[in-house]
Amino acid sequence: MKFRASSLLLALLLGVAGAAPSGQFSLRLSYGGALVQGQVRAGGDDAIVGVWSSVGRARLLRCQPRCQAVSALPVAPLLSLGSTSAYRVVLGGEFRAGQKVGLTMRFRSGTILNTYATVQR
Repeated sequence: MKFRASSLLLALLLGVAGAAPSGQFSLRLSYGGALVQGQVRAGGDDAIVGVWSSVGRARLLRCQPRCQAVSALPVAPLLSLGSTSAYRVVLGGEFRAGQKVGLTMRFRSGTILNTYATVQR
């Protein structure tokens, strides 16, 4: 009985930690590109290590108080992205309002989130 309870607890913990990442995003036009806005949810203590779109790789920034490029953005368990957030994802290139852009986010855990974001003014 003790073995069964501990294995059940382990399965529950692995299920929570291994939850697939999710999020809803939009892109806000900015000078020379677009800023990703939205929230990312991931199980456990994970981090975004790369973001790509059809125009190339995005830049990951930490803005406290000035923006600096970083190699990862912490997601524990929720990360807000946008102009008022301490963490930002910026895409370079030309975008049009209403355009749908595919985004691929890679996490430190090895999971990948494929989603779309609509460009807003």
